Amino acid sequence: MATQPLFFSIDSPRMRSAGRDVLSLALMDARNHSLHLAGQIERMLPDLLLPKGSAAQTPPLWLLGHMGWFGEWWIGRNTQRTSGSQCPPQPTRLASIEPRADVCFHPGLAPRAERALLQYPSLGDVKAYLLATLESTLELLEKTPDTDEALYFFRLALFREDQLGEQLCVMAQSLGVKLDFEPTRPYAPREPLLIPATRWALGHSPHSGGFAWDNELCASSVAVPEFEIDAQPVSWAQYVEFVDDGGYDEAAHWSASGWAWLQKLSAGEGRRGPRFVEQIGVASGAVMQTRFGQTQRSAGQSSALHVTWFEADAFARWAGRRLPSEVEWELAASKANGMGFRWGDVWEWTASTFRPYDSGGGESAKIFKSAFKPAPWADYSANAFERCKVLRGASFTTRARMKVTSFRGFALPQHDAGFYGFRTCAI
Repeated sequence: MATQPLFFSIDSPRMRSAGRDVLSLALMDARNHSLHLAGQIERMLPDLLLPKGSAAQTPPLWLLGHMGWFGEWWIGRNTQRTSGSQCPPQPTRLASIEPRADVCFHPGLAPRAERALLQYPSLGDVKAYLLATLESTLELLEKTPDTDEALYFFRLALFREDQLGEQLCVMAQSLGVKLDFEPTRPYAPREPLLIPATRWALGHSPHSGGFAWDNELCASSVAVPEFEIDAQPVSWAQYVEFVDDGGYDEAAHWSASGWAWLQKLSAGEGRRGPRFVEQIGVASGAVMQTRFGQTQRSAGQSSALHVTWFEADAFARWAGRRLPSEVEWELAASKANGMGFRWGDVWEWTASTFRPYDSGGGESAKIFKSAFKPAPWADYSANAFERCKVLRGASFTTRARMKVTSFRGFALPQHDAGFYGFRTCAI
């Protein structure tokens, strides 16, 4: 499908349908943002490498180099890039302009557990690689037809770099590196919203045009019964009540797998609140949480942060409610903005297990591999199906053009390094 010359901000969610000119500007913006984040981290880690003995972490230098590698892998080196979503997963590829790129930055050749031990190019060489790959990408983009298929990999590279930029922020949070982000703002409590029964078109139709992730395909109309949903994510003030009432002490509030996870942590480091919480004051209601290396008091009416799915599910059970399904979340975010539905501060856990839209669970889930057609980047979704829970929304570190209500994030239920929160649902 040919794209129309659209003129809108590079921060607009409409970037999924961007043509060559605005896409070129957005790719430059994404690379500048990545280098800006790297520059802030560089103040504490001059070479963006970790101290020896830190093999459990991925070095920021790996993530930075991987940004350049990903675009080059699918655009500069891909001789079948104009085939777009119809490109085979392993097209004929040219050699990289950086001889060590595949060894260092290909995730299949550099497993997570080995990344801290690799011999990397210098930070200067990696920055030069980022600039050279961007220049090559822009030159190829200039000669590319303005069609959805021809622009597919350029859009993919843009949104993937935006994702990786947020991962760099998560990495900085885990390493205690200061980044210049404003804290999430407190908000006035609002009553839950009642959403009437309806049908909702879940997923991306191929006739809609523009870019879509493979897990968003297979659009279908879903019947959604009436439900009630929180107008905003659960706040720290609400979460403190859960802790105060023995939320971490009563197995009845937890799923079996959640309770097993909690007991395993309690035998070691202990767990009395979300990750990075230094103090959660039952009497005062105060929450002291480390944010980018700085311990600070979190406002009671700001969103609870760095929560696992297990903790979110336990809170909902304790409150006599439940987590929303992803279709309920998307419907509310799309239709209830005028009613006060607030989102975008934290990624929000849903009750939904991550699977293709045409798989309803049960017996149909067993055949999802035959029903689901992965994108050329086949590892993005398929490896996470049935293992992960769906996250919806966005966080305060998410680029604005990524804030699309239909976007499906996903993570393992025990993950908490990301900027994760949640809201609850009923009926």
